Amino acid sequence: MTALKKYQRLEATGLWRPAPGEQRREVIVSVGDATLVITDMKDQPLAHWSLAAIERHNPGEQPAIYSPDGDPGETLELAEGEDQMIRAIEKLRNAIERSRPHPGRLRLVSVGLSCLAVAALAVFWLPGAMLRHATEVVPQITRVSIGEALLTRIERVGGPVCAARPARPALQLLADRTGVRRIAVLPAGIQDSLALPGGLVLLNRALIEDHEDPEVAAGYVIEERARRQMADPLAVMLREGGIVASFRLITTGALPVDLLDAYAESVVSLPRAAVPDELLLETFAAAEIRSTPYAYARDITGETVLALIEGDPMTGKTSVPVLPDRDWVILQSICEG
Repeated sequence: MTALKKYQRLEATGLWRPAPGEQRREVIVSVGDATLVITDMKDQPLAHWSLAAIERHNPGEQPAIYSPDGDPGETLELAEGEDQMIRAIEKLRNAIERSRPHPGRLRLVSVGLSCLAVAALAVFWLPGAMLRHATEVVPQITRVSIGEALLTRIERVGGPVCAARPARPALQLLADRTGVRRIAVLPAGIQDSLALPGGLVLLNRALIEDHEDPEVAAGYVIEERARRQMADPLAVMLREGGIVASFRLITTGALPVDLLDAYAESVVSLPRAAVPDELLLETFAAAEIRSTPYAYARDITGETVLALIEGDPMTGKTSVPVLPDRDWVILQSICEG
């Protein structure tokens, strides 16, 4: 679209509110690839709105107030001084609306046959195909945004993420060592560990505070990595939401707020498939981390985890420590700040 290319380098400042009752934040707004990109002042992504699904609350008034379709509680305000961005958004919205097809009448027989064909596809093929397509085409930045949105909702039950400033570098070292993008430590709300979309792994604070060896916490992260190989966390979530969630994600780059809320409430308590010992040991081997400390943390007697102890891929080998002792001691105080 020529109009889209014209405005792809346009930026403006605005005030963004993720939900009713929350404080507005100053953000940078830019036009991306068919989306309106909202980032904080440190250029960290906060939201992506499809240009085809942006609604304006107050046409002709200032400041201009926008929301993503279906979520009027999330708002973006553009002041009068950002006229160029406001005009650009309105022009792009109008251009998209004009480009939408307006089909005419079809003969009754054609309609009937088409409906039957669509119904057959919807029942037998479309749900799985839509889900596979959604998980394949969704970019990493959208996965990260979904994972962070879920974490925000899980915090309502488990409390705010532990984030004592001195311990943050050590926590990132643990994430790097275990091969995930980010680890978040929660004071409650999850039993032990949980993987969310976007390379985010949640750990219960007890895994950090109650063990002398950082390989225990690392082992639970490795378990989530192995479970992620069995089932993409985003795909698991989309199955809960059905075909509508997959379609919404593909077409708008976002998920319905009610799905995020419902899934965040259920995922912390839903039973999860056990990871086969063979896959666990392969993942421990790839990370060059011992499986024995993790195994004994799961069962102090060792009886139910004997395969993980006897098959420890690092037995007789020298491995790089998960964390230096000093960093581990600092990390154990992450919930004290």
